[in-house]
Amino acid sequence: MRELGIRSIIRKKYRPATNHEKVESRENLLKQDFSTTSINQKWSADITYIHTQKEGWTYLASVMDLYSRKIIGYSYGKQMTTSIVVDAFYQAMQNQQLKDGKGLILQTDLGTQYTSDAFEKLLLQYHVIHSYSRKGSPYDNSGIESFHATLKKEEVYVKHYKNFDEARLALFQYINGWYNRERIHGNINYLTPQQAEDQAKMLA
Repeated sequence: MRELGIRSIIRKKYRPATNHEKVESRENLLKQDFSTTSINQKWSADITYIHTQKEGWTYLASVMDLYSRKIIGYSYGKQMTTSIVVDAFYQAMQNQQLKDGKGLILQTDLGTQYTSDAFEKLLLQYHVIHSYSRKGSPYDNSGIESFHATLKKEEVYVKHYKNFDEARLALFQYINGWYNRERIHGNINYLTPQQAEDQAKMLA
């Protein structure tokens, strides 16, 4: 392999800290029904882990619109805190030009960031309905899980980020430059997420 210039892809595995606190079950309103008729009806949010050589593990919180599959908000940070999920949500509201989220359902897992008082109060403030995945059931939030898997396969696992800033730039270029605007999706009639959103706005 070395003679041919071929290098294997090494996936550094994230090992989360053990949490012995009991996870409280909450209502899963979507129940894997991700069907929509337009944008801003159902969103999906989650956090994933990205390794850098200098800072070690860093964290990306993303929000996806389940109609267009567009990443409408994200926040990248050095710590997995409530602030990154709050920032990602604020960015999504701003990008979608929503002052009120009445009728909107947001699907997340039961992570402490998403069940925190600060995040729950934020959703109440914007009249967004919170739906929760069941513990250990990634299929309940498969849209955003699929995006993060694609991000890892196409970008993160083929790069070695020297530091946080290098990773941040790469994520911006991938999400805004490639995924949202250039990458077509079979489940949205082979449109890009941006095209699907633009089409929905024209039909509204």
